[in-house]
Amino acid sequence: MDAFQILVDAPVLSVQLLLDGLLIGAIFALAAYGMALVWGVMNIINIAQGEFVMLGGYVAFFLYQAGFHPLLGVPVAAVVLFVLGWLLYHSIIYRVVDKDLFISILATFGLSILLQQLANELFGADVRTAEAGFGSLFLLDGLVVVPHIKLVAFAAALVVGGLLLVFLRKSRLGQAIRATAQNARAARIMGVNTDQVYAATFGLNAAICGAAGALVAMTWIVHPYLGLPYTVRAFMIVILAGLGNVLGVLFSGIGLGVAENFAGFIMGAELQAAFIFSLLVVILVWRRFWLSRERRYLK
Repeated sequence: MDAFQILVDAPVLSVQLLLDGLLIGAIFALAAYGMALVWGVMNIINIAQGEFVMLGGYVAFFLYQAGFHPLLGVPVAAVVLFVLGWLLYHSIIYRVVDKDLFISILATFGLSILLQQLANELFGADVRTAEAGFGSLFLLDGLVVVPHIKLVAFAAALVVGGLLLVFLRKSRLGQAIRATAQNARAARIMGVNTDQVYAATFGLNAAICGAAGALVAMTWIVHPYLGLPYTVRAFMIVILAGLGNVLGVLFSGIGLGVAENFAGFIMGAELQAAFIFSLLVVILVWRRFWLSRERRYLK
């Protein structure tokens, strides 16, 4: 109740929380773009999604340590994670494509633990950050502060979403990905190499997550156990938006960012993670109820 009273007494604080949530949600949407792509094309729920974000953050941090501006980590992390995603597909993921969805969850969960523990062994458990040095924007007589890096992250989410739409609609590989998502067997009959499409899709997913991770390292922190909350967030966003809905993913990510920001202020930072997992349960129950209604209607 005290937190609610503070928001009532100081409306400018609500403006701060709203703007932070909008800009933070864009980074959540970046991680969800790739999950929606992999789920829609390969019918795989990638539990290692957050670990790709974490590794992208480390790429930006080590570039920063080497004397480069961490913003360079966005394209570099995308390239590095694309290669890693492509290698992981050809070594692990190809074995679970066309298998039961639960098998893919188990396989990527194991991959998540492997990447998490490798990062812990190689980089240590210390919390790291890459200082972008962009400064902040001050609004409402300095009462509202918006770091420029969050504006950069928001713009990056819009640009990546737009490029992804153009890529899927205009490029030959994008058209092959869409065809494979609609009917993989028919695509193979028409001459599409679906194995290459799956490898490119998983690599593209990892690249998008890597770019998101570089922005996370500049905006907040990075550590080996960063991944799970981003996996959960991406999963929630895709459930809400639906597969193949890029704009829906963006708006769902922004909505989640706003809700999480207000919940963290009202409930306290120690309960913010609990709010995320509770919201996931609510969304899954709601989604199941909605789908059961649709099935009854079709009958």
